[in-house]
Amino acid sequence: MSGYLHAAWDWLDRIPYLGLILVLAWLGYILGLGVWIVLQKREPVATLSWVMSLALLPYVGFLIYFLLGPQRIKRQRLRRGRSRTGMTRYSDVCAADDACVELARVGQATTGLPPSTAYSAQWLVDGHATYAALLEAIEAADHHIHLEYYIWKPDRTGLRLLDALARRARAGVHVRLLLDAVGSAGLKARHLRALVEAGGEFSWFHPTRFRPFTRPWVNLRTHRKIAVVDGKVGFIGGVNVTDDQDETLAPQAFRDLHLRVDGAVVRSLQLAFVEDWVYAAGADPAGFDDRHYWPAHEPGPVLAQLLVSGPDSSWEAIHRLYVAAIHEARQRVWVVTPYFVPGEAARMALTSAALGGLDTRLLVPRRSDSRLVTLAARSYFDELVQAGVQVYEYAGPRMLHTKALLTDDHLCIVGSANFDYRSFRLNFEASMMVRDTEACASLARLLEAEFAAASRVRPDRPCGLWRHRLPESLARLLSPLL
Repeated sequence: MSGYLHAAWDWLDRIPYLGLILVLAWLGYILGLGVWIVLQKREPVATLSWVMSLALLPYVGFLIYFLLGPQRIKRQRLRRGRSRTGMTRYSDVCAADDACVELARVGQATTGLPPSTAYSAQWLVDGHATYAALLEAIEAADHHIHLEYYIWKPDRTGLRLLDALARRARAGVHVRLLLDAVGSAGLKARHLRALVEAGGEFSWFHPTRFRPFTRPWVNLRTHRKIAVVDGKVGFIGGVNVTDDQDETLAPQAFRDLHLRVDGAVVRSLQLAFVEDWVYAAGADPAGFDDRHYWPAHEPGPVLAQLLVSGPDSSWEAIHRLYVAAIHEARQRVWVVTPYFVPGEAARMALTSAALGGLDTRLLVPRRSDSRLVTLAARSYFDELVQAGVQVYEYAGPRMLHTKALLTDDHLCIVGSANFDYRSFRLNFEASMMVRDTEACASLARLLEAEFAAASRVRPDRPCGLWRHRLPESLARLLSPLL
């Protein structure tokens, strides 16, 4: 083996001007890749981070960017298809009334989903309560069950839900299950066989297959957790389908939050699922032009609006609504997220709220399941604390996985989106914005208990150079890439 290496080295050594050729090749690589990245028109910090990082990885960096770099997905045909999915029953313009405030207009302009209502909004704390409520709705289904999840594992929880879906499919209920191909990679054909044989339908979102000269969508995942039953009951939040989120089965289960709604806003959840299903499964939108998918609802007392975002839109709707809601707040801003890697706009909004005297709090896990993200989050603590933000780290044995924003006494946003670059720009996410004093008061009580179980970050927190400051600063450099 050493003989071949020596021969190869001698051959290279005989090439005239080898050093110059390598330098020119490297410069050409940087120029080509740099132009490609610059044309993406991302934030300067993110653009420079990519260019500088990949400059240190000649040629290998091209492959990394090809596989994982930012991408946009063109799904305008799905937007044009809304008239064929029963959504003409929606008004095209938000009525100029008290319910249609600026936030609702921004939400409609960036997502195409107008403000709506629900008969009730029920918080489901942790996986056990969420699965119980979901199973109850599945067993009561008459016409259809639509589910879209990031993680669905073939463990006790996952198989129990699959069995329930197969039973309803055998009873004639239309069952459609859409799962992310990366997050649910552990689920195999044998686990889905009973559902498919019973007449249920299944599809992967962005399968990890590679086609020549086509950029794969390895880094663009559906992080949504959506369930719609008969177009009447909907579920949304942060709870995936796995034993890892059922506290009765796993002592270390994530601490999480889900939301059950019924009423008119379920139509928006239905549309979000249908668009994703048509996109992923190649289904005909006309197949959903049936009144059973879009039942009529009387207006309910809870004002609610679905927010969706993803790489198929440049508006970053959920990110934009988070920032707008913080700016609109007058008394308090409470943010709970397992992954905190804010952009400049979100960071400025939080610090401005605190500097303006608002009760501004941030709750994150002391240790998330990503060491790099934990370090990056801590790199922002000093600035936030100096501005007056009360930063808390959840120190329980279970990792905090709740994603929630609560402002004042009447507005909250809960769903799948974390407070980070990946959720705001790369993932397909779904969150529910609720304007209701009773629902927000109930959420406030839940969050108060979470704050009580956390420790507050002090201005004099440990800040050793090698153990804290340098690792945190290095992780922060990678924030636009996380």
